[in-house]
Amino acid sequence: MNCPNCSKAMHPHRIKDVDLDECKDCKGVWFDQDELRRAKDQTDSDLNWMDFELWKYEDRYQISPKPIKCPKCSLGLASVQYGNTGVEVDCCAKCQGIWLEENEFGKIIDALTDELATKSLSDYFKASLEEGKEIVTGPESFFSEWKDFTTILRMFQYRFFIENPKLQDTMINIQRTNPFQ
Repeated sequence: MNCPNCSKAMHPHRIKDVDLDECKDCKGVWFDQDELRRAKDQTDSDLNWMDFELWKYEDRYQISPKPIKCPKCSLGLASVQYGNTGVEVDCCAKCQGIWLEENEFGKIIDALTDELATKSLSDYFKASLEEGKEIVTGPESFFSEWKDFTTILRMFQYRFFIENPKLQDTMINIQRTNPFQ
């Protein structure tokens, strides 16, 4: 497979357990369908439940044609500027592959991490309800959806105690002085 940017042969590249193709010259990386999600999930388990969904929120993306072709099916790629991430994702409509230029994968992880840190209690509550539904109806396996749900609950707990530090201190004191332990 050749690089869509510089047409040189790409080489195997691995992010955790996900096998990808990377151009050694321009450092771009090709993600086959669903590999971007899998690489993100394996990079930071707290981000498992957060999907980098390009097409979910129309107000967050801008599409423009790109003068490069898909390295798999030779169809022209479409460039998607996603929200405020500063990341331009080049997508193939046919094979659903994604081309990221050098360091863009890290920018995606950073943007999702920032989003995770700025969510409110209300956001986590809503997300836990949605993820609770996905345990039964979600596209992933029960185990995967359950992991996502428990991660959201943990993040909810962290946010709750960040916003209520006195309550956290009280609970710690109760645990220390509990005569039933």
